Amino acid sequence: MNVFSVLVDQDEVIKVLTAAAFESKKEFKSGQKMTNSWLFTGPAGSGRSNSAIAFAAALVCPNNGCADCADCNSIATGSHADVEIVRTEGLSIKVDEIRDLMIRASWAPSVANYRVIVIEDADRLTDSAANALLKIIEEPGLRTIWLLCAPTIADVLPTIRSRCRHLLLRMPSKNTIAKLLIERDHINQELATSVARVSQGHIGIAKHLAFSEKSRNNRLELLKLIPTLKNLNSAYKAAEILLTFAKNQAEADIESNNEFELAKLKQFWGSTGSKLAIGGAKAVKELEKQQKVKTTRQIRDYIDRALLDLASFYRDVLLSQSELSSHFINTELSKEILKMSNEVPRVKILLKIESILRARSNLARNAAPLLTMEALMCELL
Repeated sequence: MNVFSVLVDQDEVIKVLTAAAFESKKEFKSGQKMTNSWLFTGPAGSGRSNSAIAFAAALVCPNNGCADCADCNSIATGSHADVEIVRTEGLSIKVDEIRDLMIRASWAPSVANYRVIVIEDADRLTDSAANALLKIIEEPGLRTIWLLCAPTIADVLPTIRSRCRHLLLRMPSKNTIAKLLIERDHINQELATSVARVSQGHIGIAKHLAFSEKSRNNRLELLKLIPTLKNLNSAYKAAEILLTFAKNQAEADIESNNEFELAKLKQFWGSTGSKLAIGGAKAVKELEKQQKVKTTRQIRDYIDRALLDLASFYRDVLLSQSELSSHFINTELSKEILKMSNEVPRVKILLKIESILRARSNLARNAAPLLTMEALMCELL
C-alpha cells in the first residue's frame, strides 16, 4: 500500500513515477528517469490529477510515497508546506495568478528536498498565463518540480510540452471500475456494473451516479429527449430541459458550500447583524463574484457531461447497425436505440455525433450555453 494505490489501471505510469521518485533521492542523477517538468494527460476520469498528486507525495516523502508518514498525510489534506496544488474553479487561469505562483515557486523548500507545484487544469491557462509559465519552466530551479495536468497534449502550448516529460494515462475499464466500487465503496454488484458502464470510464462519475439515484434518473431523462426531437418546438424544449438539469445540479452541488463560505467570511470580518468591519462588505462582494464564476464553470461542466451522454446514445445506434448490441452503454434504452438504427442512415448518425462534438468545442471557447444547445438540438432533428 502506497500513494500510487489510488491509481486504477495505470501500471505503466506507476512504474515510471516510482522509478523517478527513487532517482530523485539519489545524490547523482542520470536525468533519464527524473526531470523538473512533467505533463500528465488523459481523458476526464483517468486520474491525471491523482497521478500528479501521488507523484508529489512520492517526491517529498522520505520513503518514496509510503502513504503513512506525516508528509504523505499532509499532502492528502492539502496542507504540506512544500507542495502547492493549483485548482481553478473559474473558466480560466489568468496571468496574474501565474505570476504570483512564480514568486512562490522560487522559494526554497522548507521541510522536503523539493518544492512541488501541481497545476491541475493546465489546459485552462490563458495565452498570456501560458507564456508566463513557459519562462520559469525553461529555467526551473534545481529544487522545484512542475507537474502539469491536461486532457490532451494538444491542450498545452508546444513550447511548454516540449520541455516536459509526457505521461499518457489510459481510461480504466468498466470491469475495473465496477470492482473498485464494490470493494472500496461497498456498492452492490448490479448497481456497480451499471454505473461503471454508463460512466464511460470516469471513476468519479461512476461513484457519483452510484450514490445519487436522482442523478441516474436525470441522465436517463436527458437521453429520452433524443427520440422526442421531431420539430423546432421539441428542439428548443429539449435545449431548455438540458440547461435546467445542468443548472439545478450545479446549484445543488455548491449551494451549501457557498453559504458556508459566506458565513465563515462574515464571521472573520466580525459580523454583528447586518454590519461588518471596514472592508468586510468588499470582501463579501468579491467572494460572491468568485462563487458566481464557480457556478458558471460547474454548469458548463455538467452540460459537457450531458453532451457526452447524448453522444453515447448515437454511439449505441451505430453499434446496433453493426449488430454489436452486446456492447451498448445505454442498455436501458435498447428499444429506442434499435428503432433509430432501423430508421436513420449511418451517415446521418455520424453527422449527429459530429454536431455534439462541435457543440462541446464551442462551449470550451466560451460560447453562450443556451444558443449552443438550441443550435445543437436543431441539428439533431
